[in-house]
Amino acid sequence: MQCESNVKANKDQIWVVGGYGQVGQMICTQLGQLFPGKVRAAGTRMNRAEEFSRTTGGTVKPLQLDVRQAIDPVMLESVKLVIMCVDQSDTRFVEACAQSGTDYMDISAKVDFLAQVETLHKKMQHHKATAMLSVGLSPGVTNLLVSEAAAQLNQVDEADITVMLGLGEKHGKAAVEWTVDQMNATYTVMKDGKPTEVRSFQDGKWIDFGPKLGRRKAYRFNFSDQHAVARTLRIPTVSTRLCLDSRWITRSMAITKRAGVFSLLRYPSIRSGTVKAFGLIPGGEEMFAVKVDVAGWKQGKPVRVEHLLVGEREADATAAVAAAVAERMYHTELPHGVFHIEQCLTLQDVQQALPSLLNVVTVIK
Repeated sequence: MQCESNVKANKDQIWVVGGYGQVGQMICTQLGQLFPGKVRAAGTRMNRAEEFSRTTGGTVKPLQLDVRQAIDPVMLESVKLVIMCVDQSDTRFVEACAQSGTDYMDISAKVDFLAQVETLHKKMQHHKATAMLSVGLSPGVTNLLVSEAAAQLNQVDEADITVMLGLGEKHGKAAVEWTVDQMNATYTVMKDGKPTEVRSFQDGKWIDFGPKLGRRKAYRFNFSDQHAVARTLRIPTVSTRLCLDSRWITRSMAITKRAGVFSLLRYPSIRSGTVKAFGLIPGGEEMFAVKVDVAGWKQGKPVRVEHLLVGEREADATAAVAAAVAERMYHTELPHGVFHIEQCLTLQDVQQALPSLLNVVTVIK
């Protein structure tokens, strides 16, 4: 399925779009150490790209780029890989990558946009390029954990993914805006093999995060991993839920949702105020936890596989995974087309390239 290939001499650059943002900087820094002089921190604000470049001693170069504008594929002839850290509204830039034979990675989590990219599968194949979606923690590691658990069963009936985020970590503005925008979302998931409409921050479920973190009530949230693995791994029932490390704030958000207050987020002033308020919430830790519960059958008996991952700083984990996958894509020719991470790589593949291993605890019941 995979074969080693030498990077073409004239196609050796890595562009990180949004490379001077919170996660983008970390990706650039890690890749700049591996590929000095070949990494570009790209974005619309050249002054920020140049300022960041100076902090790297020039191992990462600045590049002015606006992916909202049409780009000539010729500009990408020297680019081996593009890593997208910003949201897009259409696929024009991804199509330009395809036409130039440039590999593409996306760490964003907008379900509708990722679905648009999936339609470019044949175009990517035709131009011998690879687009890798669902790269990061959630989506990303969560997809790989579900895949790992499913591989231990003969039949998979259900997968529950739960993400706990620590309030002590200060996330970038784009990440906070995305979270706020999802609070009042109505979306469709697979339940018993049928599309079912659900709402964010409803349908609470108690999740066991192990002896240290204990049981937490988590609520539905529109992370893209649940949509991807339902299709790629053919699991009839999949859900992703979210909770915060503060029990009372998680509970308060659920009550606020039930009272209908989140519907006011459609007003720009209230949305803006909520985004600012997120950065002012006191307390919490710089931590994250991921719990994956996969139920099914093995040798005629019901079996449940549980994976638990606890770590520090979700943004750091996302950047580390993205850099690890980028290194793999740079040195290894993966299948051509559009894929989610679990379709091309295993958790072990990613672990091998990480500076420190993800500490995953597995329980089979």
